[in-house]
Amino acid sequence: QVQLVESGGGLVQAGSSLRLSCAASTRTFNNYAVGWFRQVQGREREFVAVIVPGDSSADYTDSVKGRFTISRNTATNTVDLQMNSLKPEDTGIYYCAAELYYGGGDFGREELDYQYWGQGTQVTVSS
Repeated sequence: QVQLVESGGGLVQAGSSLRLSCAASTRTFNNYAVGWFRQVQGREREFVAVIVPGDSSADYTDSVKGRFTISRNTATNTVDLQMNSLKPEDTGIYYCAAELYYGGGDFGREELDYQYWGQGTQVTVSS
């Protein structure tokens, strides 16, 4: 069983930056694909970004491309989401998710791709 803990959320003004971190209980976190999702009250959880092992290739939803960067920090055993130029529509609860990755394309955009989930961290962007 892998436990995931998100941190770094908060209340910021539009145009600001936040850095979210997803910490894992497993020492083999580097072997996992890790995704970030967000959920606004009353709406379904949506994909934000994913990073896979190996070449650390990443994928993003269109609305965050050029503003968000997902990266793996092996020193701290975390996967971070750097969020710049935040907009009010980025508001939501941000969840990280992880799954052992065995290769293959087009992975990580769907909730069902992941077995392990964190409890979420709130991000609120005021206008």
